[in-house]
Amino acid sequence: MDKARAGDGDGARRARLLAIGDALQAAAAAADWDRLGELARALAPTLRALAARGPWSAAEGVALQRLRGQHDAAAQALGVATDALGARLEAMYANKEGWLAYATHNETDSGASPQ
Repeated sequence: MDKARAGDGDGARRARLLAIGDALQAAAAAADWDRLGELARALAPTLRALAARGPWSAAEGVALQRLRGQHDAAAQALGVATDALGARLEAMYANKEGWLAYATHNETDSGASPQ
């Protein structure tokens, strides 16, 4: 492979790594967990395919480190959202009897008759 072709491949791989990282970051920032899941599932096969093209250049190594940081940040955002949802579900469960009593009381006091 000549040097010019290797350089072209480096730029394309680097651009792909940057695009993946940016997509992960955007999905996490938007709390688009479905999209984040799709990206995460595609990450390993994509990285394997890119790595199969040959050794990483220094610029690609930097892009890989950036991608790793973005992936870690996205995973952290997901963890925070998961914890928040868990706390909300626990609160809902703890107040379930009160909500049922309130709903039952409002149903009987509304004056509405069953049809």
